[in-house]
Amino acid sequence: MKRTVCALILLLSATRCWCAKKVTVDQLEELMRSMQQEKKPDAEIATALKQVELSQELTRNRMNGLVSYVAGPLSTEQVYVLEVRSANLIPPDSDLPSTPAPDAAEQKTILDKAASYVGGTFEHLPDLAVTKTTLRFQDNVEAVASSSGIQGSAEDVVVGAGFSNQASFVHYMNSSEARIASVHGAEKDTGRKDTTPWGANKMIALREPDPNLPQVFHEVESAQQIHWVRWESIDGKPTAVFSFIVPNDHSRLDVRVCCFPVIHQAGIATFYTATTALTLAGGGGSGGGVAGNFQTNTNWNEYKTTAPYHGELFIDPQTGIVVRLIVLAELKSSDVVHEYDTRIDFAPARVGDHTYILPVKSYVNTLVVPNGDSGAATYTTRRTLFTSEYLDYELSTAK
Repeated sequence: MKRTVCALILLLSATRCWCAKKVTVDQLEELMRSMQQEKKPDAEIATALKQVELSQELTRNRMNGLVSYVAGPLSTEQVYVLEVRSANLIPPDSDLPSTPAPDAAEQKTILDKAASYVGGTFEHLPDLAVTKTTLRFQDNVEAVASSSGIQGSAEDVVVGAGFSNQASFVHYMNSSEARIASVHGAEKDTGRKDTTPWGANKMIALREPDPNLPQVFHEVESAQQIHWVRWESIDGKPTAVFSFIVPNDHSRLDVRVCCFPVIHQAGIATFYTATTALTLAGGGGSGGGVAGNFQTNTNWNEYKTTAPYHGELFIDPQTGIVVRLIVLAELKSSDVVHEYDTRIDFAPARVGDHTYILPVKSYVNTLVVPNGDSGAATYTTRRTLFTSEYLDYELSTAK
């Protein structure tokens, strides 16, 4: 292990451009321990972590174990990035229960309990209000300017000094907090108009709330493509994990992301040669050229589709309570949105005199083509990660 870690440190220190190296959680811990022993500064540790991609989930327990190895805010930030990016992966084998898989009859019993819970309890949750706090992490790529050309005078949108130095690694951008409505356990789209220039401000907005557990569960039942995967331990309890596939003809999963540029050319451009210059350009010369009043204008459009998807259900085998849901949208490689992956964690939350099982945390991992249909010469992608916490549930007073 020590030899592997030394080789990894040498490789990362020699890498001048960002180039992700896949490592296990154990290798990550050894890497951070070694850098601490060598008294590496915070910035150097953070730079090494930016070049790491985990092959396993960094669970909150394992993440807390790394706290003693971080040297400051920069490396701490990158540990959070690794947690979010690995949220949909399988934990290390050492973190998985060794319990034998249930037989077919036991699997059916667990799924029947889950169906009873989702249809009989979760779908009948009261209307609630909750505070949603969201952290945004992303790598930074220049957006396309609003217009260009001979007559163009518009300037690109600037949202802060942080954009003056572009970087290819994922880092913390900002946080937001909002009081939202939860209807039968699912976030409700408020329909409020948003005037933020998404896309032009070099960030995206997710227009659809997190996937609705009852909707997903009913579509999984309808598709009939669900299979036992493994046991996991969540909050110290054994949890049954089932994978599922929902094809397009069974899916109502809406994906809406704002916004992406579409460039239109305006005006007329006339190309001429030396022999046609007098007629076409009103002048002469020994060479060719272009004349006219022409420019390009950019419209920022929302991406939306209904996508097939796959994912996993995490079920308490005793009660049928769904404690985690992972939904991975299946998008076309030709789309401007390449990835849209969501994980929702459910846990007991106190509401007045009652305790309900409600969403308490979510992770959304996206990969988009920020230049959209811009005709840009270079093809770039942007990864944006969102992690949200839901706090202070209370009965809704909305009419």
